[in-house]
Amino acid sequence: MSLDRLIEKIVKTGNPSVVGLDPKIEDIPKYILDNAIAQYGETLEAAGAALFEFNKGLIDAIYDIVPAVKPQCAYYEMYGWQGVKALYDTIAYAKSKGMFVITDGKRNDIGSTMEAYSNAHLGTIKVGSTEFAPFGGDALTVNGYLGSDGIKPLLKACDEKDCGIFVLVKTSNPSSGELQDQKMGDKTLYNVMGDMCEKWGEMLPIGKYGYSAVGAVVGATYPAQLDELRKTLTKTFFLVPGYGAQGGGAADVVGAFDKNGLGAIINSSRGVMYAYKKAGMDERDYAVAARNEAIRMRDDITAHIKNR
Repeated sequence: MSLDRLIEKIVKTGNPSVVGLDPKIEDIPKYILDNAIAQYGETLEAAGAALFEFNKGLIDAIYDIVPAVKPQCAYYEMYGWQGVKALYDTIAYAKSKGMFVITDGKRNDIGSTMEAYSNAHLGTIKVGSTEFAPFGGDALTVNGYLGSDGIKPLLKACDEKDCGIFVLVKTSNPSSGELQDQKMGDKTLYNVMGDMCEKWGEMLPIGKYGYSAVGAVVGATYPAQLDELRKTLTKTFFLVPGYGAQGGGAADVVGAFDKNGLGAIINSSRGVMYAYKKAGMDERDYAVAARNEAIRMRDDITAHIKNR
């Protein structure tokens, strides 16, 4: 089962964290963009090439100590098909290094359209008699607020293609409560969505660590709700954004973990990608800085889990 594979990588590395790969060309080291422009000119090809080169450096620096990466589709789509190619190349490269890839697309639709998203990011398509995995991610973030019509096509892919999904439940952004904290009867909307994740997960085999292929996105910026949901969603693995740049810390995320120290993976994007800026290091040492920050984050989180 796909999330079993993720959990086993977490156990092997001793690191329950995932690095988000959300690059913009104005934020990456200038020498990388300059080299790409020297080759391709000031074009979208140069942008795509620069993104991939930056990501390769990060992956090379962390693949042995971090179990997973999470590329956010929007940061690639903004550069056209050339950026989307960089997304494809990034996923393929991370997987070649043995990393688990969570594609952060937050897709949301129904019926045949959701099947198309599922085939693109988790499944396969055929061209004549030849079968292809268009992007080949291991898991996909999705928005469940269209109900089961938008999730069931993904459950089929989870079962047949050994992949997983992470459904938005209680997100880390400041305005999430405008909708997600509203009451439906005696429950908040995020509680209702969490319960639906449990029910959707029960339609699939439960993995050997007790979790289904249906995970939940629950933000580090709301530690009380994170702890609350961990107690009720016993079969749902958590993807936890909001650590680092968004304000969440290790003390905020410990409630995401079960009694065995499993059940969650914590995301940091900018904090790792651009660690060289915070550390005042030369831009050519960005990968070294990223590795140092990934180690610091790992040690910070695991120490809090151990001492809770």
